[in-house]
Amino acid sequence: MYKLDITKAAGKFVRKLDAKQFRQILSTILKLREEPEPHDSKQLIGNPEYRRVDMGEYRVIYRIEKDTVKISVVGKRNDDDVYRKCGTCSCSPGYGQGAI
Repeated sequence: MYKLDITKAAGKFVRKLDAKQFRQILSTILKLREEPEPHDSKQLIGNPEYRRVDMGEYRVIYRIEKDTVKISVVGKRNDDDVYRKCGTCSCSPGYGQGAI
């Protein structure tokens, strides 16, 4: 089983969600501990080190580092702001180049 490492920004975003969305995202994040590359995850174009997984109207951007899943950003699925925020975690080279 993989460890989880969640950035403060991602944790803060998740804590502000309504109960239903909170459970949905938390469930997906916890499943990444057992299966860090689920069939519905995709590599980011321009930076294959990072992956994304969508659930409902939200998206989680993360990377796998040895035995740890590092959650970088959680945000609205159709909001380019997810990739702008991701720029602070160095996973944005694909932003604006078809990464979505």
